Amino acid sequence: MGLNNMVQFVKQLSGRLTPNMYSSVASQNDAASIAYLRQLQRELKREDVLDIPFSELKVTVFDLETTGFDPNKGDRILSIGAIKVEGNKVCEEETFYSLVQSAEEVSEEIADLTGITKNELKEAPPIEVVLKEFYQFIKSDTLIAHHANHERKFMDHVTWSILRKNFQHRIIDTSFLTKIVEPEKNLVSLDECCFHFGIENKQRHHALHDAIATAQLWSNNVSAIQTLGFSDLKDVYTHLATNRR
Repeated sequence: MGLNNMVQFVKQLSGRLTPNMYSSVASQNDAASIAYLRQLQRELKREDVLDIPFSELKVTVFDLETTGFDPNKGDRILSIGAIKVEGNKVCEEETFYSLVQSAEEVSEEIADLTGITKNELKEAPPIEVVLKEFYQFIKSDTLIAHHANHERKFMDHVTWSILRKNFQHRIIDTSFLTKIVEPEKNLVSLDECCFHFGIENKQRHHALHDAIATAQLWSNNVSAIQTLGFSDLKDVYTHLATNRR
């Protein structure tokens, strides 16, 4: 895969998804939220982070807790956690966390995994409010996630379902750098990565704590990738494209 194709792959947008579990609130669209999102999308079109040195790159690392793996089959977002990172500095004071209101009970398995209770979900703000606040937090940042396809699917779906707009933020998977930093290691899960790099995760399957652990993983890899001679994301794309030929 050539460099242009690699860049296009990361920037590609998902098609319009058919709303289901969010359709009941779609009619409550906030005009201010839509206007804000449009402004963000204009900024995203103007901004290209590929040439920004890693030492200056500002990102938002985020994590979603969900009821399952497929929003098109009715799975829902239960919580969103996020934290800012600048270069290799995790900005501990710049965090976001919210549960998402749900009238439906979560399965016993998910409740045990996440620790999220039915009462907490009943008292949480609705998805349209959480989505608006999340966009206000991330602004036009590049987003980082572990197993990013999961987060991308849900953000694609909820953004279209609630705001009738395509999700256009760039999301980079942590493996993007991990595979270069540790090419001989088969590091897949967040637990494996945290163990390998000595990162403590105080509460696994809590969106904010998982986001913080992922941010520390990203921070470690940013430091390591610079040591290896990579200056920015364009260098990494070029390396990956060359080694895929």
